[in-house]
Amino acid sequence: MSLSLDFLSYRRRRSPVGGAYFAPADLSGAALVQTLSAAAGRLVASRPSTSFPFQERNSRSLIRKVWVLSSLFDFLIESHPSPRHFPDSVTLCFRELYILLYRAKMLLDYIAQSGRLWLLLRNPQISGNFHDLDQELATLLDVLPLDGLRLSDDVREHLELLRRQCRTSKLYVDPRDEELRRKVFSFLDDFARGKAPDPAEFQSSFVDQLGISDARSFRIEIEFLEEQIFNMEEEADLPLLGGVVALARYCRFLLLGCQEVEVDFGAATQSSSSSSSSSSGEQFKKSKKRLVSWSGDSSFAIPTDFCCPISLDLMREPVIVSTGQTYDRASIVQWMEEGHYTCPNSGQSLSHNRLVPNRALRNLISQWCAACGIPYDTPESSDGAAENSAAASTSKAAIEANKATAEILVQQLSNSLDDAKTVAARELRLLAKTGKKNRAFIAELGAIPLLCNLLTSSNSVAQENAVTALLNLSIFETNKSRIMEEERSLTLIVDVLRHGWTVDARENAAATLFSLSVVHDYKKMIMSEPGAVAALVNMLTKGTPRGKKDAVMALFNLSTHPESWAGMLETGAVTALAGALGNEAVAEEAAGALALLMKHPTIAHTVGSGDGTVSSLVGLLRRGSPKGKENAVAALQEMCRRCGPTLIRKVARVPALGGLIQNILFTGTKRARRKAALLAKMCQRCDMSAAIVIGNGWAIDHTLVRNSSMRRVSSFGRGDLSVSVPMAISVPVP
Repeated sequence: MSLSLDFLSYRRRRSPVGGAYFAPADLSGAALVQTLSAAAGRLVASRPSTSFPFQERNSRSLIRKVWVLSSLFDFLIESHPSPRHFPDSVTLCFRELYILLYRAKMLLDYIAQSGRLWLLLRNPQISGNFHDLDQELATLLDVLPLDGLRLSDDVREHLELLRRQCRTSKLYVDPRDEELRRKVFSFLDDFARGKAPDPAEFQSSFVDQLGISDARSFRIEIEFLEEQIFNMEEEADLPLLGGVVALARYCRFLLLGCQEVEVDFGAATQSSSSSSSSSSGEQFKKSKKRLVSWSGDSSFAIPTDFCCPISLDLMREPVIVSTGQTYDRASIVQWMEEGHYTCPNSGQSLSHNRLVPNRALRNLISQWCAACGIPYDTPESSDGAAENSAAASTSKAAIEANKATAEILVQQLSNSLDDAKTVAARELRLLAKTGKKNRAFIAELGAIPLLCNLLTSSNSVAQENAVTALLNLSIFETNKSRIMEEERSLTLIVDVLRHGWTVDARENAAATLFSLSVVHDYKKMIMSEPGAVAALVNMLTKGTPRGKKDAVMALFNLSTHPESWAGMLETGAVTALAGALGNEAVAEEAAGALALLMKHPTIAHTVGSGDGTVSSLVGLLRRGSPKGKENAVAALQEMCRRCGPTLIRKVARVPALGGLIQNILFTGTKRARRKAALLAKMCQRCDMSAAIVIGNGWAIDHTLVRNSSMRRVSSFGRGDLSVSVPMAISVPVP
C-alpha cells in the first residue's frame, strides 16, 4: 500500500515554538524597549540567510520582519533617551512582542539544529509555524497604539506595511522541498513493493540535494531520527520514521560502503580502508580514553545540574531513585551495593532499589555536549527506546530496506578488509537491536558464522561488536539453535567471557550465555563447556554492576537444570551466589538460583553453614521487590527443609521474622504465600507449640497459616515442592 504524502502534513501540528512563555514582568518603559532592541538585534545579526538548508524563504521573511521591529525599538531609544513610561496598553503589546521574538528565535534555532531528513519530513508543519508567527505579529500590530508612540513617518510607514504583509501572508511551502519529500516517500513505496530504488536517484536526492555526502553525515542524520523515535509519543508516526532511518542506512552503505566513522566528534579522522586492525584498535583506545578524560580539561565548565551529586562528574546515564533525586547510574548502584539504603542527597530512606531513566535530563546533557563539541557516550538502549524502535521497524518499507542493508553488511563481513568488517559488525549489531524480522533475516543471510570468526579478532572494537551482535541475534528463538549449532561458537563466546579485550565484550558474552541458556537443552552444554561457569562466577564476584547482573542471570538460568548442582558447587558458584545476597542489585536472582540449587542437600548444608546467609535472606524479605521476597522465602524454606531442626531453630529465632512472614501471607505472590506458610509450619513444629513468637510479642495466627497452605499440605508431605517458576527477567539489548 502506498504511503500517503499527507501522513505528516495534516496531523495535529506540533510546533517547535509551542508552549507557555512569559515576558519579564519586572521590565517596563525604556528598560523593556532596550531589552526588545537587543533581542531583535541579536536575532537579525546571528541569522545569515545562507545558514538555512531548508525553509530559506520563510526564514529570510521572518528575519526581515524582525528587522522592521528592530528599527521601531531603535527609534524609541534614540528619540527618548531619558526614562520614559508607556501606557499600559503599549507595555502589554511590547511584552507580547518579547514572547514573539523568543519564539522566533526558537524556531530558527530548531531549524539550524535539526537533522536535514527530519526537517524535510516536517516541512509542511514547520512552514505552518512560520505562518502562525506571521498571524500573531499581525494581531499585535493591529492592537499596538501607534498614535501614543509619536513615531516618525518612515517608521510608522514601515510598521503599517509590515502589518499589511503579515495580514495578507499565505502559508508558503517550498515546492522544491516538497518535491524532494515526495521523492523520499517514493523510495519507501518502492521498498514496500519489494523493489530497490535506482542508486542514481539515491545519489541525486541524498548527496546532491540533501547534502548528506559522507559516512559521518549519514550517521548524524540517522542518530537524530533515532532520537526522535526515542522520544516519540504518537505511535502512528513511528513506522514512517523507522522507514526513513532504514532508507538512510541503506543509502549510506550502498553509496559509500563501510567507511570508518568510529569517532563522531572529530577526535580522529576516518581511517583508511587499508589500515590494519591493530591500528584501528589503537584509534578506538585513544577515542575511548578521550571519552573518559575530557572532563578534566579546565576549559569546560560543566553545569551543576548535569553532574552526579555522588561522583561530581558529568552524568552518563542519569537515573531517578525512589526519593525523586537524580544520580548517575554507576554511582548510585555502587552506593547501594555498599549497603546504603538512604538517598545520598536527601538522607531519606529508599523505599525500593528500582532506578528510572531520566530521559529528559539525558537529552539536555547530550545537547549540551554536542553544542560544546564534547563526546557523550549515551546508553544504547532502554525500555522506552527499545519499545519505540521496535514499533518503528515494523513497516514493510523498513523491513525491506533493512534486509537490503543487511545483505551489503554480510557481504562486507565475508569479503572486506578488517576495518570494513569492524564497521559491518557494528552496523549489524545496531540493526539487530530491535525487531525479530531483522534478527531473522540477518541470521538467514549467514551472518552468525562470520560474526563468530570475529570473536578471535585482535581488534577490540570488532570483537565487542561481534559478540554484542550475537547477543542481539540470540533473542530470536530460532537463532539460539543457529548459534549453538555453529562449530566452536560456544567455545568462542566463553573465550570472550574469560579473556575479552573490553569489559563490555565480556559482559555481553555473559548476557549471551544467559540468553542461550533459556533453552533447556543448552543448559547442560554450557555447564559442560570448560571455564564457562568459572568465568561467570568471576564476573559475579569482581565485575562491574552491569557485569554482575549479567552473570547472576546466566547462573540463575543454569541453576534450573537438575544436574547443575555438582558443577555449581565445584566451581564456587554456590559460594558466589550466597555472597551476592548482600548486593541488592543482584540479590533477587541469587536467591532464586539458591532456592533451586538447595533442592540438593549438599548445597543446602553448604549455604546454611555460611555466616550471614540467613540474615541476608531475611533482609531481602524486608526490603526486596515482590519477586525478591518470593525468592528469599523460597530459599529459606528449602534450606530449612533440607538442613533439619538445628537450622530451623536458628531461622525461627531471627528477630521480626514472624512479622515479615505474616506480611507475605497477606500481600505476597501466590508462590510466596505458599512458601511462607510452609516455612512457618516447619518453625512451629520444630520449636514452638502455637506460633512463632517474636521479640515484640506478635505471633502468626494458626488460622492464617492453615488457610494459606491448606491446599499444599499434601504436596509438602510427598516432597512435591517445585520452585522452578519462571522469572520475568528481560534480556538487555546493547
